[in-house]
Amino acid sequence: MAFAPAGPEASFFDALERHRAALLAAEKRGAGESPAGAARARPASSSEVLTSIENIIQDIIKSLARNEVPAFTIDNRSRWENITFEDSVGLQLIPQCTTRKIKSDSPKSVKKFALILKILSMIYKLVQSNTYATKRDIFYTNSQLFGNQASVDNIIDDISCMLKVPRRSLHVLSTSKGLIAGNLRYVEEDGTRVQCTCSATATAVPSNIQGIRNLITDAKFLLIVEKDATFQRLLDDNFCSRMSPCIMVTGKGIPDLNTRLLVKKLWDTFHIPVFTLVDADPHGIEILCVYKYGSMSMSFEAHSLTVPTIRWLGLLPSDIQRLNIPKDSLIPLTKHDQRKLDSILKRPYITYQPLWRKELEMMADSKMKAEIQALTFLSADYLSRVYLPNKLRFGGWI
Repeated sequence: MAFAPAGPEASFFDALERHRAALLAAEKRGAGESPAGAARARPASSSEVLTSIENIIQDIIKSLARNEVPAFTIDNRSRWENITFEDSVGLQLIPQCTTRKIKSDSPKSVKKFALILKILSMIYKLVQSNTYATKRDIFYTNSQLFGNQASVDNIIDDISCMLKVPRRSLHVLSTSKGLIAGNLRYVEEDGTRVQCTCSATATAVPSNIQGIRNLITDAKFLLIVEKDATFQRLLDDNFCSRMSPCIMVTGKGIPDLNTRLLVKKLWDTFHIPVFTLVDADPHGIEILCVYKYGSMSMSFEAHSLTVPTIRWLGLLPSDIQRLNIPKDSLIPLTKHDQRKLDSILKRPYITYQPLWRKELEMMADSKMKAEIQALTFLSADYLSRVYLPNKLRFGGWI
């Protein structure tokens, strides 16, 4: 059993246990069902990845032999008409979606064509030698050529989509920025034993989630915290110990791939309730949506990244009214916020979330947003001492 500090009495977790039982029943009902029409990036062996890259290079050579312009064809993941939604999986790329061409003779795309070739050659060597590199490593092999890290990141995602394999099959790792704390221990790929704790010093999310094994926990729930500052404050307030056994994770804003993979692995392994604590603003809600339903850019890999069972614990716009948070603790929505909010309201999954729609419309009507820190108006430790314990005890999630 995983070591756990003394937490609340057993009856505290009754609502959580009922929620977990409902999730397990739903999981059992859906077992064996495969959403129709979903494109899925499957794990690929090294030989399959090498063969796929060789085929792409052969196509380029054949184009040149026929005096044709070589081009890469990549699924267009920036248009909603190419995305389908399944409540049990999230946002997925449709099988026969429209594509875009990266041509070698176009002034607009010739550099990107060259960079894709360059990174393909690097991936080929990594897979062939069974070694790994981070996206940062790739960027620094020729920072002047690549220009910026975002360019490398986007190309690696495009290559993953083009080859129809998960990014980790390319032997390219992300540098993790996320943190984890609480009742969890596991063994990393190299044999290192990791025991997370409830102390103020959190554990960095591993860079190779696929390689971790022997995960053990007694946790009753997993809490995803949007911001690092809130995560650290909860640790400082001993929230993790007082609510033990539990697990807390933060992606420090928009989550990196490893943090999303970790949350997915914890759900798949333990099937414990997963909740999010985000600001009551369009940006925080976007982050919630990424964890729960995924993003357009990674829609080709939805099955390995999304956790549709996630629930929105707080901060809800209705909580702001219910707790009488004063207006001078709130922030007016900017034009960018309003555009983001309008965009979220039009997304396909909002149809399945009427309670979310009600909260979003409440925010739109008030034209105000709130950070989690607004709760300090009630007391310095209101979040950890009152707000979250009551939410968890009485089922205050949607």
